[in-house]
Amino acid sequence: MAHPPSQYCKRMNPAQTGLEDTTATEDQDAGSPPCVMSFNANDPSGASGIGADIATIAAMGAHALPVVTSLLIRDSAEVFESHEIDPEAVVDQARSVLEDITITAWKVGFLGSAEGVSAVAEILSDYADTPLVSYLPNLSWMDDDALSGYLDAFRELILPATMVLVGNHKTLTDFLLPEWEAERAPSARELAVAAAEHGCGFILVTGVQLPDQFIDNVLANDQGAVAGERFERFEASFVGAGDTLTAALAAILSTGTALDVAVSEALSFLDQALDGGFRPGMGGVVPDRFFWALPPSEEEEADAAALLEEDATELSDKTNHPPHARNVH
Repeated sequence: MAHPPSQYCKRMNPAQTGLEDTTATEDQDAGSPPCVMSFNANDPSGASGIGADIATIAAMGAHALPVVTSLLIRDSAEVFESHEIDPEAVVDQARSVLEDITITAWKVGFLGSAEGVSAVAEILSDYADTPLVSYLPNLSWMDDDALSGYLDAFRELILPATMVLVGNHKTLTDFLLPEWEAERAPSARELAVAAAEHGCGFILVTGVQLPDQFIDNVLANDQGAVAGERFERFEASFVGAGDTLTAALAAILSTGTALDVAVSEALSFLDQALDGGFRPGMGGVVPDRFFWALPPSEEEEADAAALLEEDATELSDKTNHPPHARNVH
């Protein structure tokens, strides 16, 4: 069985990138995993929401502190409705943990309602130095009035506290540049400029359509693109990709990793999770957040054995030492 991708939660050197490093708290017990608090809806299909966050954060080697903000009624194909949790209950969930455990990163997903946004924003304001990854999913299933109020509150209260806002290209365009009328789609930098007007430093734009069989994912600020990765387009409809990406990013940032390095690692993790995705029902494909834990196939085992035998023979011929004398790093 493979080992978990714990390298994602190892501290990286920010000097490689020039971006500011956010140091994990020294109060954390030596050897204990970083703790990431996630605010998100409960999705009973397990594809997205708080379940996706817990699985992803655990897969990254961190410890999840899940705060449920609403209850989705959905399957693996679509959302039917949402039942909001009382904002005071959301606050009580978070405060009880925060008085006991030191966190090193936040993840914000769907917060249920404008009142839920306000409640979470009040908590975030007390921990301004803790990096926040905010995810804006496609909420087209919401009632128009409820959606408008939710987005206004998110824009006013969550964006100023956000280190990096993540969302699909179209979703972020509708949210940040609703009056956009040009024939071409806005660039990542133009979206970042609009986000910066609300106090958000970076955006990670996913699903940027390219003319070939690829899509682009771009980290940008108001000065331009900072980092990004291209994916080959999958011929499948995924559920939970955004929550997987943002939870992975929050987990990596919780160790103090520089943002552009963290984004590259999180996108790599997502790409592999999508590649190993599975369809549990009749709807979309769910990313496999534990792709690394699956036993190798017979073909992979045979390839690995052949490679080891080839290396051992080569080394033996060169050094005249038995193969088991080789040091493995």
